Amino acid sequence: MLLIICMCFLMRGNAQVMRLTLNESIEMAISGSLQSFRTQNMYMASYWEYRLFKAGRLPSLNLKTTPLQYYRDFTRRYDSQQNIDIYREQQSLYSYVNLAITQNLDITGGTFFIDSDLGYMENFGDNAYSQLSTTPIRIGYSQSLFGFNSFKWEKRVEPLKYEKAKKQFIYMQEEISETVITYFFDLAMAQAEYDMAVENIASADTLYNIGQERYKIAGISQSDLMTLKLDVINTKNTLQNAEMSLKRSMFSLVSYLNLDEETIIELTLPDKPGSILIDTEEALQLAKENNPDYLAHQQELLESEREVEKTKKSSLFNASFSASVGFNQIGNRLDLAYKNPLQQDYINIGLNIPIIDWGIRKGKANMAMNNLNVVKISIQQKEISLNQEIRMAVADFNIKQNLIASMEEALRLATLAYNATKQHFMIGQSDINSLTLSLDRQKNAQKNYINALKNYWLSYYNIRKLTLYDFESQKSLSYLFDNMVQNK
Repeated sequence: MLLIICMCFLMRGNAQVMRLTLNESIEMAISGSLQSFRTQNMYMASYWEYRLFKAGRLPSLNLKTTPLQYYRDFTRRYDSQQNIDIYREQQSLYSYVNLAITQNLDITGGTFFIDSDLGYMENFGDNAYSQLSTTPIRIGYSQSLFGFNSFKWEKRVEPLKYEKAKKQFIYMQEEISETVITYFFDLAMAQAEYDMAVENIASADTLYNIGQERYKIAGISQSDLMTLKLDVINTKNTLQNAEMSLKRSMFSLVSYLNLDEETIIELTLPDKPGSILIDTEEALQLAKENNPDYLAHQQELLESEREVEKTKKSSLFNASFSASVGFNQIGNRLDLAYKNPLQQDYINIGLNIPIIDWGIRKGKANMAMNNLNVVKISIQQKEISLNQEIRMAVADFNIKQNLIASMEEALRLATLAYNATKQHFMIGQSDINSLTLSLDRQKNAQKNYINALKNYWLSYYNIRKLTLYDFESQKSLSYLFDNMVQNK
């Protein structure tokens, strides 16, 4: 087999020949394919989004400053002696710095802060003077009294989004496995057809030569001899088509695995899989625990409930509260600006009361509530469909599992029957029609066996994807995520 493939691809030059099993192909696709890189980057985007959320829950230290602000212009001033407004030249220098620690509070939705600032002002001209203003320390708190608490909802939604992203990462890796399984068995089928085409050429030549000798002694008719000659021509045409199909399938798998395009792959078909018992109810329970679609449904519901609360709160009057207490002082020198500071108090209550808005706010609240009802119904329908998909996947897998043994036995019997018919034809105990029929049965049996293996593994990995669970090793697929984190 390897020699045939190397001859087929001799035009490629010094191509690398690689022997791969199904598991090795899956591992290579998960670790090195372009789709795998895309999956990892999609997860990392969600990871950094979650990191931003976590950072927003921690105290933050901010420095705000205006290092230098200089004015020189003419400004309008009132002259009390003349009782008129006049323009006067003004030159001033200003500098300011503020250092603040802030902490958002999830429970109340408010913001607590501690800060300190220092300001400097200097005027030039006839009445030149300079002054410093200091606030050694100030403690304050502000929040909306009856408004929407975004911090509370972020605390509920963001961890759920991140958990969904982790499970989505594993889910997409299983999709990669399904894709590479398809490419793997497409190439396996192309290689099998190529091998059969090469074998059929040699067999057809041998049978034609035998037919010529038997025709000379009237062992077969002229039409049978012409049929054997036609078989020789057809097998050569079949070989050319099989070679093109092999090249296409080879390129598809090589490209997907992100290998050098000159690489030649020889596949080793997996052995007949052992019996795996999958209980439908267990699969449904595992899917509810692991499938990212269920988490997506929870996120969609939470976001709709958040929008309902937000619109309801905005339809009422808004009230905000801010308060701070600290110390401040002024002076023309820095030491005086910090000497004997006076207490600084600040309290502010703001109200925004809608009187007439022609039902706009109420309409928005009703729209949000109706959208929430639509989302609930949509989620219910999606979960019914997902449950049905899981049930069908388990039933399909059990059928595919049972088919492999029968397909393998059919291939064994078809091969034995063809070899026996071929031998009988050579000694004149079988006709050309029986030989052709036996060959067709062998070809179909081999194709059916490869297709049965392909369908089995696709069905198994589909269940793995839906449940994020490896039923063969009886463990969760979360280790795939752990491996990615360790590699990073």
